[in-house]
Amino acid sequence: MLNNWRIALIAVVPAAMFLQANTTFAPDQVFKGSTLTGWHTLGQTAWKAENGELVANAAESGGWLVLDKSYQDVAFHAYVKKAAGANFGVLLRADKTADGGMKGVYVSFADGRFSNFAVTIDGQGKELTREPLPPLVGSSWVRIAPAANAANAAGGGRGGAGGAGGAGRGAAGPGGAAGAGARGGAARGGFGGGRATPADVPLHPPDTSFKADDWNEMEVILEAEVMRSYLNAGREVVNVARDESGSYGPVALFVGGQGEVRFKDVAYKDLGIRTLPPEHVSPNYTMQHVNGMYYAWSAAAADFNKDGKLDLVAGPYIYYGPDFNKSRELYTAITKNPSTEFAYSHDVYTFDFNGDGWPDVLSSPPGAVLYINPKGESRRWEKFTIGNVSSEETVMGDIDGDGRPELIASANGGVGYYQYDPTDCTKPWTFHNVSGPGYGQPHGIGVGDVNGDGKPDILNTYGWWENPGKGSTQETWTYHPVAFAWYSRGNYGGNRMWVWDVNGDGLNDVVTVMSSHGWGIAWFEQKKDKDGKISFVEHPIMDGEGFGAKAAGNVLFTEAHGTAMGDMDDDGIPDLVVGKRYFTHLDSYLDPDPYGAPVLYVYHTVRDPKAPGGARFVPELIHNRSGAGNDITAVDLNKDGVMDIVSATNTGTYIFWGKKKAPAKAPAKKQ
Repeated sequence: MLNNWRIALIAVVPAAMFLQANTTFAPDQVFKGSTLTGWHTLGQTAWKAENGELVANAAESGGWLVLDKSYQDVAFHAYVKKAAGANFGVLLRADKTADGGMKGVYVSFADGRFSNFAVTIDGQGKELTREPLPPLVGSSWVRIAPAANAANAAGGGRGGAGGAGGAGRGAAGPGGAAGAGARGGAARGGFGGGRATPADVPLHPPDTSFKADDWNEMEVILEAEVMRSYLNAGREVVNVARDESGSYGPVALFVGGQGEVRFKDVAYKDLGIRTLPPEHVSPNYTMQHVNGMYYAWSAAAADFNKDGKLDLVAGPYIYYGPDFNKSRELYTAITKNPSTEFAYSHDVYTFDFNGDGWPDVLSSPPGAVLYINPKGESRRWEKFTIGNVSSEETVMGDIDGDGRPELIASANGGVGYYQYDPTDCTKPWTFHNVSGPGYGQPHGIGVGDVNGDGKPDILNTYGWWENPGKGSTQETWTYHPVAFAWYSRGNYGGNRMWVWDVNGDGLNDVVTVMSSHGWGIAWFEQKKDKDGKISFVEHPIMDGEGFGAKAAGNVLFTEAHGTAMGDMDDDGIPDLVVGKRYFTHLDSYLDPDPYGAPVLYVYHTVRDPKAPGGARFVPELIHNRSGAGNDITAVDLNKDGVMDIVSATNTGTYIFWGKKKAPAKAPAKKQ
């Protein structure tokens, strides 16, 4: 048993790669017809519909198939297969011009890559002008382009791995050049400070380049002033598309050159409509909205004022139990703008680090900052920077068995733990890089006894590192590669990874979100052969194929960026708590379904010999208007014997009080 350092003094048990072919959106329409009803043609290319496909026989001068319906903000998706001599593209916001033609923003496919333009077309479908759309300079986590985008930044400033044309690793970090195929569009930045990925990791970016004589997936998201183009689920090419390029009009497909081009699963969505379902709270819980402002993405529980009642810390505030109506600043509180800013800290933990009997607070990332409890004094807490964390998630656990927690994280390009000096916890903590360089990842980190030897091991998306035990001089731990993640448009892995015996066979398994900026949750069943060699069998809880995929209880949602583990139904078996972060990369359409309902679920672990691996997960919707930030806390907050849930999000901080179950009635006696 490891201590969960998010909940002071409460002991709990803590923590495969494939190319996802999924849409970012739930489409309004998917073309499945055999006629061109709802479309009209323009130009010389001959178009027809058959068996749900749109088929074009190219004329050299080209021609258009124009949707009869117009949009301003729109998402488009299709699979495309083309002859070698043909080219294609898609026009969005095809505004009518005074001369009977059109102007709009155009995604052109040629030379194995996407390129994005503002074009004008005459009334016969002939292209008159073509100007490259400016790249999105700086962060792509926006929907309103900054003025700086007037300058061509030659690939954007966030560096990284291949644009729509290919996988490529590219340079990492600020100022890195765009990968092959980006053609002036911004690409998401890399991680790890430019260190090479080790050869023995089981996860590598797939080949997302265009496949000749095969179906290729394309997707375009045009929302507000930003257009994002994707090829084969690769990284985005991002450009600025302001109203002067085209503000409102239909979607139009173009085919030119020579040969046949086929489009199937043509889908589109009006992004101007956003839908949230009626608010729902599980009948097994009572909701308390502790604070309605955006301050935090994480919360932790401890008795901070030593009155015998558990309190909460979330961002800049301590909320005092048992009613949590009174609060005090930990540090100066300034609300964040959920559209444009991230929370103060991603994760928060509590422990009496300086040994004075009063619980302190550790916030990380970004960085790692320690706040020392002033022991009841009426003032804000002193803070000390104790480390430099590079991962989006961290974990606390007692790695060396001395009763004091370490901070497990990615830093300095690797995976390891920060350890403090018990004589002075306020000075910088020492980082022990157990993996060596290149294994650090922004998403996915865990701690737990994988091999059952009583020592906590460290996990991330690349596998697990075996703890050699206290007193060992082994600096780099033994590495066991396992693909505990899925690839999703430049991102690997989820958030906190959990280790417990899911199916009751005596071997600890791994439960994790597979892509915190995409789709998927899975558990990995541990197998051990006669020689003691450990392997894992992957069992998806929610598949990664997007809308319509297989999922426990038919529950599908994206961006499961916060998790917790606890026995939520008092059956003696740990369960998984999962929440969706609402527009996880700020207020933009960067990730799949960012504006879907911010749900919070408990996935109850049910041991079932008939289920794959001997267990299944049954989802219970707790709430659909809160979700999660970066982390969730499961704790018996009022010590009534029932587990509660605390979630801090961009809509505030919530407590979901678990209700006691009514005792079963005894059967009536026979007269």
